[in-house]
Amino acid sequence: MQSQNITPTTPQKEEIIENKELNIWEALIPILVLVGMLFYNVTYAFGDDALSGSNQFILLLGAAVAAIVGFFNKVSYKRMMEEVAKNVKSTTGALLILLMVGSLAGTWLVSGIIPTMIYYGLQILNPTIFLAACVIICAIISIATGSSWTTSATVGIALIGIGDTLGISLGMTAGAVISGAYFGDKMSPLSDTTNLAPAMAGGDLFDHIKYMTYTTVPTITVTLIFFIIVGFSIDTSGTPEISEQLNAIDSAFNISPWLFIVPVLVIGLIVKKTPPLIALLAGTLFGAIAAIIAQPEILMQIAGSKELNFNSAYIGVMKAMTVDTAVETTSTELNDLFSAGGMSGMLKTIWLIVCAMVFGGVMDAIGALSRISSALLNLFDSVFGLFASTVISCLALNVTASDQYLAIVVPGRMYAKAFKDKGLAPENLSRTLEDSGTVTSVLVPWNTCGAYQSGVLGVPVADYFFFAVFNWLSPFMTLLFAAFRIKIKQLAKS
Repeated sequence: MQSQNITPTTPQKEEIIENKELNIWEALIPILVLVGMLFYNVTYAFGDDALSGSNQFILLLGAAVAAIVGFFNKVSYKRMMEEVAKNVKSTTGALLILLMVGSLAGTWLVSGIIPTMIYYGLQILNPTIFLAACVIICAIISIATGSSWTTSATVGIALIGIGDTLGISLGMTAGAVISGAYFGDKMSPLSDTTNLAPAMAGGDLFDHIKYMTYTTVPTITVTLIFFIIVGFSIDTSGTPEISEQLNAIDSAFNISPWLFIVPVLVIGLIVKKTPPLIALLAGTLFGAIAAIIAQPEILMQIAGSKELNFNSAYIGVMKAMTVDTAVETTSTELNDLFSAGGMSGMLKTIWLIVCAMVFGGVMDAIGALSRISSALLNLFDSVFGLFASTVISCLALNVTASDQYLAIVVPGRMYAKAFKDKGLAPENLSRTLEDSGTVTSVLVPWNTCGAYQSGVLGVPVADYFFFAVFNWLSPFMTLLFAAFRIKIKQLAKS
């Protein structure tokens, strides 16, 4: 081995470690080993439960493989740990935001804000525009809950049954449900993938959401137009029956349009460019106040008290913010929807981010990310080529690693340097990760998302694939924007 030859460069004032002794194949060894291990772990070992810890440990094993490559190229252990520490430190804001998102979801549940959104959303059903209404309902619920899985497993199942009674193809209804659910999941600040993508790309949560609207709004508009046309071209019979669900929500919560004041206030803070952590903290506290005013019985139930006083209100609100809470209704279909994990529910995603930062830190320290970035820039010299390679990588990981989180984490760490070298803002990368990684996972039958949605809705992926218009159209939309240089944000000059 030749002597160590590692030099820092600072494009855009960010240190990129170069190792001239590391060739492209050595740089790719940890990536290839990681993908292989993840594929086996998800496909043959743990399946849907892979995110409970095994995937995180495999990211650490991938870091160990990268370290071995680094040792052979005379990179010190100290240098690797310094980069890992720097990487983990860079995600501090994202980790705190995730914890705050968990607490906000808890208070918005027990205050009745989320149930109120669902209650009014269910009432826009109409046989002729049933499919378009499915998209809208699932979008509203998924934005409110931040979870496409929960939306499909609750309201989605109910809509499948309603569609069946109307004589509508199960594949059509499932496609509409999934399209709306993934739109909401993608755009919700409560979603773990929506937080994960900017964390991997090095961007800001609300900047990421704002930048996603440029590709996401046209995509969901095309999707709605498609389902409106389909709805007018098919024959339906009967009327949708949702009285049971509405009664169940109404009996468990005090439903009031006044509860919309809280999300409106939070949206106002976001529009005023309030830092995300402050806006989410304010939303959590507003939700807690709303819970005390509107849902005292629920707080008493959570606290195990027979009266609402300062202590029982305090216990009820604190539990909603921090740990698993659930509100039971008379509808078993809706019970899973009315549960939240609080801050503790975000720990798996935080664990995943930390392990991804360890892998990325070691890869950066040995010069692998710099080498891969240089190769990608040489291979895909144009801006469009870089976007296209990112999309292809996300799709490939959804097929091989079989998990949407990994389709965000691995390309996110691998391409962050390349986007910076091109002078592109991190929002470009985070948006592309979501447009091609998050939403297409449900189109792969053996992916955790595809297997889950197919199993929950009782509809094979092949039957709903074409009708999940939002999901397969999203990567084409992001490539279209890249090809015509529409809303391609440059790094700010400093």
